Amino acid sequence: MQSALYQTTGAYGLPIFLFVTGLLGAAAAAATGRALAQTWRPASLMLAAGALLAAATRFLQFALFQQPLLAPFNFLVDFALLVAVGLVSYRLARSRQRAGQYPWLYGADRRR
Repeated sequence: MQSALYQTTGAYGLPIFLFVTGLLGAAAAAATGRALAQTWRPASLMLAAGALLAAATRFLQFALFQQPLLAPFNFLVDFALLVAVGLVSYRLARSRQRAGQYPWLYGADRRR
């Protein structure tokens, strides 16, 4: 069932996906989202960064583990996962920024 939805080759397709996209790609997406937030860039830039990161993870899977390179559904899954991780990281970093910048507005400095 898994191979029908996400094209892989060999018995280790899912572990390769989890390692390359789920671990390496997600770490890069989290760092990208955090960097975009810290430089006050718009969240929409995460879409372009996510496309580049998805292309990079697809290439790593292809070059290192002989997985299919030109599989559109695989690219979309990688893209969606990496953009989601990047946007969550962006939101967390931006929330910390705003709470630090405006403590009176977000209740971080209230005395009880």
